[in-house]
Amino acid sequence: MKTSVEKLEPTKVKMTVTVDKEELDPYLDETRKELGKQVTIPGFRKGHVPAKIIDQRLGFPSVVSEAVDEAVPELYSKAAEQEKLRPMDQPKLDVDAIPTSTEDDTLLTFTAEVEVRPEFDLADPNGMEIEVAKPEVKDEDIQRRLDNLRQRFGTLVGVDRPAAKGDFVSIDLNAVIDGESVDSQSGVSYEIGSGTMLDGLDEALDGLSATEETTFEAPLASGEHEGEKAAITVTVNTVKTEELPELDDDFAKDASEFDTLEDLKADIRKQAENDSEGRQANDARDAFIAKLEDGLDIPVPTGVKDALVADHVKALAADPDKASEEDKKKAEDEAVKEITDQMVLDALAEKLEINVTQADVTNFLASIAQQYGMDPSQFISSIVKNGQLGSAVKEVGRSKGLLAGMRLVTFKDTDGKVLDLTKFLGEEDTDEDETVAAAAAAAQVADQVTADDSAK
Repeated sequence: MKTSVEKLEPTKVKMTVTVDKEELDPYLDETRKELGKQVTIPGFRKGHVPAKIIDQRLGFPSVVSEAVDEAVPELYSKAAEQEKLRPMDQPKLDVDAIPTSTEDDTLLTFTAEVEVRPEFDLADPNGMEIEVAKPEVKDEDIQRRLDNLRQRFGTLVGVDRPAAKGDFVSIDLNAVIDGESVDSQSGVSYEIGSGTMLDGLDEALDGLSATEETTFEAPLASGEHEGEKAAITVTVNTVKTEELPELDDDFAKDASEFDTLEDLKADIRKQAENDSEGRQANDARDAFIAKLEDGLDIPVPTGVKDALVADHVKALAADPDKASEEDKKKAEDEAVKEITDQMVLDALAEKLEINVTQADVTNFLASIAQQYGMDPSQFISSIVKNGQLGSAVKEVGRSKGLLAGMRLVTFKDTDGKVLDLTKFLGEEDTDEDETVAAAAAAAQVADQVTADDSAK
């Protein structure tokens, strides 16, 4: 197989592949074998039809066409690996030439246009020193957690007075556009000041008592008339306020396993300190990635970016066509950051010669399945069948590379004290005997899932 690569853009190449006859022959043989199982030819049993007869009855062009459909994706992958390309997306494949008969000397030739990871020089993390601020646990943090716990044990009590911020009301809403009611809701529970519904609702409710109503204008937040301005009448049914329990030993006994309020506060402080260590580890991760990217000007593949921007816009706006310029800018910034981080972590995994085990891939997919309450075997099977196994392997590689890279770095707080992040980074993986290349791990998982499906 001969290959040549033409760079079209910093992140896009066109690879031309010419396939030797000996490399295409196995695909032709397999195609003839499969076709022989499907056709009925007098004098031959299904699956035992000679290749020459298959070519005669079905026509060699039909046979080679099916064989090429199977061959090209696999041969592309081999060629990309041979040329050490790092594809970021699915290729655009075009077949330029195929043999028209068994005597035709024309070689299968195809091209592949694909977006690839650009070349850039990544700094060696070994010996890096990075400063990370230590999040403080303040008394206000403890009090806020204590107040949140109190709210879980609070009760709503009806009051005979005008509603105010922080009160809970039951309301009816009716939206009118051009004199016609377009939406209405009854018995809606709402906390005044939460800002979780319509613009202007908090201001409209402030000062209203039960049975009173008022009308204000606001754009509708959802439905057929989303974004259109409507006259909204709101009627207050009831006004309630939240009564919180006293902070004392009795509350501690009701709300926790502790007998005293002081013991409860001490436990809350311990939890806050543990959480602060976790935040510090996250900050260390972000600082490490930022350090790797510092000074690098890495172009982002256009097609990959556009697809991810579209996904982010959908997440930010109910109707992507009506997304604001601010949302579009935010979506683009997020997409560029996400892709850049992925490319840098991929390069780091390569630099550190990170390998991925079959167990790594299986455990990763099983953990995701557990998060979504799915059966791990079924989830892994669907990942394999949808062709997403390669992406899963890459994610595992990035994660292992990130942890391995951070283990090489000395992290210090602002006082110069070295941080021990061992419980977040784990110990270095030293079991080389069970380590296999990422591609092999993917193949093993796919083979295992296929075998399990066949056994059912």
